[in-house]
Amino acid sequence: MQPTAPLLRRLRRLALTTKQVNGGYYKGTGSGSMGRHTKHGGYIIDYKKVRTYVVPTDLKDSKLTPFVTKTMEPLKGFFEGDPKGGLSGERYLDRWKRENGMD
Repeated sequence: MQPTAPLLRRLRRLALTTKQVNGGYYKGTGSGSMGRHTKHGGYIIDYKKVRTYVVPTDLKDSKLTPFVTKTMEPLKGFFEGDPKGGLSGERYLDRWKRENGMD
């Protein structure tokens, strides 16, 4: 049984996995190395390779904004009075009975 032609075209565009190619293919994570391994099993960090991020000096007056607003109110928990919190078995059973009826 063969898949249809449009399905075959869509499958060819997917990213390769290590199971689809020969043994020399290694995808990696894109993280890069930050040092080197020693012959004794240790790792030496090369600080020339470590990524550093420069924070703007005028961060308060910057036009950059966070993804989440700073004025958001913290959410109140549903389980403030319960010492077991949301992991209480009694609370789970009560909710199950309320939503599914008595069996």
